[in-house]
Amino acid sequence: MTFGLQLPVQAQSTLFAQPWERDAGPAEIAAVAQACDAHGFDYVAVCDHVAIPREHAPRMTTTWYDTVATLGWLAGITRRVKLMSHVYVVAYRNPLLTAKAFATLDALSGGRAVLGVGAGHLEGEFALLGVPFAERGRRTDEAVRAIRARFADEWGGGDGGQRPRPVQPGGPPIWIGGSSPAAIDRAARLGDGWLPQGPPPGGTAAAVSALRARLAAAGRADAPFAVGGGMHVYVGVPHDGVPERAVTGEPEKIAALLRAEAELGVTHVQLSFPVRGHEELVDQIAAFAHEVMPLAGGGGEG
Repeated sequence: MTFGLQLPVQAQSTLFAQPWERDAGPAEIAAVAQACDAHGFDYVAVCDHVAIPREHAPRMTTTWYDTVATLGWLAGITRRVKLMSHVYVVAYRNPLLTAKAFATLDALSGGRAVLGVGAGHLEGEFALLGVPFAERGRRTDEAVRAIRARFADEWGGGDGGQRPRPVQPGGPPIWIGGSSPAAIDRAARLGDGWLPQGPPPGGTAAAVSALRARLAAAGRADAPFAVGGGMHVYVGVPHDGVPERAVTGEPEKIAALLRAEAELGVTHVQLSFPVRGHEELVDQIAAFAHEVMPLAGGGGEG
């Protein structure tokens, strides 16, 4: 089992951003990413929204750092942690643009890019970009196929060549985001992994079972495939602001729940630490890596 982190500050929806993030910026993002890099986390992730419609701004805010620009900057200040989009809305964009951006990111980072993709959910944003919202599912499927062809070959079966080439054979892995049945089906048909977004309907066990059945139906039952999970965690005695849904306390207690996730078939877990500032987050990352990862059967400090 491996562990990742959606970076703070770069996306500030009121649904998940913590109060301290409002006054933070690049220095705090860098400190957290470098802590993940130093302590054996598998990936750090950056979200994707281009422009937030005015009616959604009170809930979502308009602070959403550009995904590729941020990941490219992170490539230069880290050395081993993978760089993931969680998730990139490929239906917004010509697939050539996405393939170019992530092949370049992979080349510049030494093969550390992971392209997490999603169909998108914000209809008003599609309207601002002039993209039909009702076509997002079809456009996502077509984009994933086209991007994969471009990752695999300089010409991608067309007349336009793209270099630099990605470092990873076949290009960055493509993980499909979303917890709906449609997203799980898309992951099984087209992805190298699955990134749940929120608790799946029916729970993790049912979602993984459905995913495995769809992989088998697609003739991919034996193919390597990353299965995602998520957990809110606080190592040690929690402060008053830690929500009840978070798993807190002794490392063995946290590790036991992670091992149970692994038994369900989960191979990577995206962690969320409820903290009061980036220094506390860096401390939690170190504590998790040193005290929990070895017990959970994951990696450790690098």
